Parts: sequence; structure tokens; C-alpha cells
Amino acid sequence: MESTGKYWIPVFNVLEKTCKVVLSHPKYTKPQKGNKTDRKDAKWICNLFMCDLTKPSFIPPADIRQLRDLVRYRFKLTNMETGEKNRAQNCLTVSNLKLDDVFSDVFGKSARSITEYILNHPGETFDVTPFVDCRCKTPIPEIQASVDGFISESQSVKLRQCLDHIDELENHKKEIEREILRLSDFYASSLDLIRTVPGFDKDPFTAIRILSEIGADMSVFPSDKHLVSWAGCCPRNDQSNFKIKSTRISRAGSYLKPLLVQLSNALIKSKAHPEFARRYHRTKAHRGHKKAIIAICRMLLTAIWHILSDKKPYSPDGYLQSRNAKKNMILTTSQAINWMKSKGFIIKDDPVIATA
Repeated sequence: MESTGKYWIPVFNVLEKTCKVVLSHPKYTKPQKGNKTDRKDAKWICNLFMCDLTKPSFIPPADIRQLRDLVRYRFKLTNMETGEKNRAQNCLTVSNLKLDDVFSDVFGKSARSITEYILNHPGETFDVTPFVDCRCKTPIPEIQASVDGFISESQSVKLRQCLDHIDELENHKKEIEREILRLSDFYASSLDLIRTVPGFDKDPFTAIRILSEIGADMSVFPSDKHLVSWAGCCPRNDQSNFKIKSTRISRAGSYLKPLLVQLSNALIKSKAHPEFARRYHRTKAHRGHKKAIIAICRMLLTAIWHILSDKKPYSPDGYLQSRNAKKNMILTTSQAINWMKSKGFIIKDDPVIATA
């Protein structure tokens, strides 16, 4: 079956229960140009399948597909909520209400209470002291000066709709999160293993997002390299006449890759896990920041593949152990000294022996 949009899903769900279905990407089943009709396409795909030339796509089990659908919908709700917050912030800015200068979170408890009072009492001068939480570090006079503005009626209506929409989206997210946690209970052991990887133990939904994309069964990927390639975190092969034309990564993993990049940017600054910072700085020196971050993403995916395959928690020993130098490597004296210093050796001069 050729995957075209969402139209393959209902047919796949029916056929999956009765027979083996191979879903193939259209780029692997394209016929010759200029000789294309629906009937000929079907015949061409049939011939490819009989010759075992169709490359199957990874389709996780039905329960993982349901979990993936909800997790992606939660991601969309988060994007919608961020958009509404930006619109609400725009209303405050054009009304000369600079709450973002005195509060780290404009939609926190203190800032939200001040905003609600302004909407309920337009044009009224008031004291902000009762609305500010005792843990706020910003001085009261600065907060008082930040609300010295006027919000028009049109901006007030717009801001009220934005705040109500934000509250509604948060309620929708809570309902979706409850259902996600219920579906993920079946994979509690796999989630516990994934959370042993650095960066996945802070938010419980981070490990669920990874599991919903790659599944819990790593036997579908023959090796960790296949998983990395499927996620689009490795350079592509584009070589002709011994010339490498491009090494850009693919567009695969549109939901998985941004999460890995976000985690990688945080891990390279962590002192508790130096293996990621070492790999990042070593790659950045000759490849640049972006390719070094993708290298950290590959480290994370490789670790997850081995963890789920071997059913063992994460261990940094394999990354921290020093590599032995090649026997046929020839170094100059300065290169050898620099290499030993990079490994932590302290170089000292030989002691001078006094002669009588």
C-alpha cells in the first residue's frame, strides 16, 4: 500500500487484522515519468512487491499509534496556547502595561491578578501591593510604575478573549494528559528505562513523547544506526564520481527531532553529565554548533536503542572511557604532548641531577 496523506489509515486498520500489510513511501514506488495513471501505478506497485523491492515504512502497534496521536495533539495545543499568550502580551504592550519588565511570567499568579483587576476596573488607579506575592523580588514601586498605562475598550475585549482561550486550552491539555498517562501505564517499565537517560527525568511527558514516536520494540530497527537514520539525525549519502555533494540531514522526525535538539542544548551545559559536553566541543571545533547538536541527538537515540534492547538502565561508562591510540599513528613531539594533556596528563621536565 502506498501512503498518501491520511487516506491509508482506515484501510490499513481494516487490513491489519486479517493479513500482512506493507506500507511504502511514495518516493520509493514512483514509476517512470510520462507514463503515469492510477491503474498503472497500482500495477507497478504490485510488481515491485512481488519482486520484494518495496521498502516498508515503520508502523508501530495500534496502542502506540493511539498514544502518538494524543501526544501530537497535546503538542498542537501547546503551540496554540503559546500563540494566544503572544497575542495577550501584544495587547499589554500596546496599552503601555509593561508587566513583562517586572515579572518573569506575565501569566503567573501575581501578574494575572493585576491583569484581571485592570480588565474589571478600566481606567482606575489602584495599589498593586495586595496583588503581589510575597516571594516576588521586584520592588513594589517598579511594579506600580509598570501599570501606569491605559487599555482601550477594543484591546480590553481582545485581551479578555485571549485569557479565556488560554484557560480553555489548559483545561483541554489536562484532559488529554490524563488520557495519555492512562494509555502509557502499559509501558511503565520501558518509560522507567528511558527516564534513566539524562534529560528525560525532569518532565514525565518527555519520555512518553519519545516512546510514542519510536515505540518500545527495538527489534524493528536492526541496529541503532537504523533508528538514527529513521529519525533523520545522520548525514545523507549524496556522492557521485567520488565527490560528496551534500551531507544535510533529512526532514524526517518532525516531532522527534525538535525534542532531541531541545534536550541536547540543555545537556551540553550540564556538569553532572560531562560526556555530552565533551562530544559537543570535540565536534563543534571542526563541524560547527548545529552539526555538533545533531551529534548529541544521535548519542541520545543510540543510548535509548541500547537501553530498550538490552533492558538495562543508562550508564555513561562507554562514553567516558578513553580510547586507545592506533598502533600505526605517527605524531610529532608537540602533537603527542598536546594529546597527553587532553587526556589529563601533567607534563613535567626531568629533574636535573647535580654533578660533583
